[in-house]
Amino acid sequence: MFLSIFDIFKIGVGPSSSHTMGPMTAAGLFLDDLRRGRDKEPGAGDLAGLGASLHGSLAFTGKGHATDRAVMLGFLGQLPATLSDKADEMIETLYQTKQTTPEGLPPLRFDPDADIVFDYDTVLPGHANGMILSAYDEAGQLYLRETYYSVGGGFVLTEAELAQGSEDFASQKTQAGYPYPFGSAAQMLEMGAASGKTIAQMKEANELALRSAAQLEADLRTIRDAMFDCVARGLAVDGILPGGLKVKRRAKHIHEKLMAERGQNLSQPHTINDWMSVYAMAVNEENAAGGRVVTSPTNGAAGVLPAVLKYYRDHCIGATEDGLKTFLLTAAAIGGLIKHNASISGAEVGCQGEVGSASSMAAAGLCAALGGTNAQIENAAEIALEHHLGMTCDPVAGLVQVPCIERNGLGAIKAVSAASLALRGDGTHFMPLDNCIEAMRQTGIDMSMKYKETSKGGLAVNIPEC
Repeated sequence: MFLSIFDIFKIGVGPSSSHTMGPMTAAGLFLDDLRRGRDKEPGAGDLAGLGASLHGSLAFTGKGHATDRAVMLGFLGQLPATLSDKADEMIETLYQTKQTTPEGLPPLRFDPDADIVFDYDTVLPGHANGMILSAYDEAGQLYLRETYYSVGGGFVLTEAELAQGSEDFASQKTQAGYPYPFGSAAQMLEMGAASGKTIAQMKEANELALRSAAQLEADLRTIRDAMFDCVARGLAVDGILPGGLKVKRRAKHIHEKLMAERGQNLSQPHTINDWMSVYAMAVNEENAAGGRVVTSPTNGAAGVLPAVLKYYRDHCIGATEDGLKTFLLTAAAIGGLIKHNASISGAEVGCQGEVGSASSMAAAGLCAALGGTNAQIENAAEIALEHHLGMTCDPVAGLVQVPCIERNGLGAIKAVSAASLALRGDGTHFMPLDNCIEAMRQTGIDMSMKYKETSKGGLAVNIPEC
């Protein structure tokens, strides 16, 4: 099994990788099919219009996650990683003209109010995050239709791809050419022991099968800098987050207080937890505002790993550039295992798959950067994931704000604690990471749908009535 680090870490926009980035990407893929002249329905005339229906979790929390806006932008030719600064103007023009003209296609009628349907009654069979995109001829007859599933972390599969078990990010790369194609933590440890390599070194060797060393270094730096830039932006901005809950940004105010207390002998030792929390909260406030973030492995959990990475760089003794690289490579290896063997989708397994996975990845990355052995790294990842098992995904009003922003802060704290505990041991432990990942998968299957990103249970229905 091989998932590239750049499959796990993708630059995109908030507030959700599965509900915003995924649908935008799906709309772009559908336009590509139309450009390539994919076989249209028999008897259809010339291409003239577009439509979309959102199902399952995409319907229930689509408004709060800006899923409709994402579809609009996708049909306007926009993609998450390169979203135009003029996106709001483009949306406004679309509402006025009710027409989109993507590059390489004729003008297409598309009225967002009429042509985006939130179908609350029909849950598509493949995944909780399902959507059907359609194209029509001038008479309104069906021209082309495709079903897409947004399976977490910005990954998108067609109905056929999901049925075949193949993913658009090529998760089936077990072929020759990847020197360490481990598909489980046990295989990862076995390959490491046989080769004498660390997890990061094996991950790097796999990446070098795809790109040059110089390109890998440059791309890693781009991801790392995007994470740190997001933290910095979040620490510099205050105000009210969009969406109607009137949630105040807090990261800037908390950070200012922490900066003022620096150097004072009166600071409590546990203040370091506030630093980790504020870094994570800064990212997730940016995400909630629709800002530029890095899926780590999702948008809803995008604050955990950058917070721990910044904690390593700015607070840990002996932090180095090589340590930052080791951190990211190791974290991506763990994220790939979780994605491959369970899920990183809150709509599929709850927040254990999002913040839990992010905390596990960050714990492994920090442990590796601080010199942990492969066994200690695997232990750190297991500790962090184990203590997120059963965590529900119950965002209030379908917004990635309450409890998501604070939850990322606590996920970062758990990650550091897990790494520290693992480093105190020799790597031997009772519960293997593989078993913990399987337990998460099973727990997600058994979890009631109302606790999996539908906003129909938990905190989402227990809110102040004022």
